[in-house]
Amino acid sequence: MILRTRNENGILIAEILLKEASLAQADQLKEEMIILIDSEPKNLLVDFTMVEYVDSSFLGAMVSSLKYAVARHTDISVINLEKDIYDLFTLIRLDKVFKIYADKAEATAELNKK
Repeated sequence: MILRTRNENGILIAEILLKEASLAQADQLKEEMIILIDSEPKNLLVDFTMVEYVDSSFLGAMVSSLKYAVARHTDISVINLEKDIYDLFTLIRLDKVFKIYADKAEATAELNKK
């Protein structure tokens, strides 16, 4: 497993347990995300706290997961992006696709407003 999950106040949090998120784990990420999305959470936060490096294949798996989630009325947001990874998200415009929050506190405050 590359995701550790917990439910906090109705928000499912999936922490990525990798320092390097790459092609080698992309398929496994998609499989684990589909299982989580099939449990029908309204909000899913993907926590990048441990991630120091991410490649395009892994990000592609994130986008695939988002497409699957949208069809099932689940919102996916990301939290705790390291500066370089945040810069990559903005460079390839994933900040327009995913809601990005600095941390869990900011995300839960925003999501609980809805």
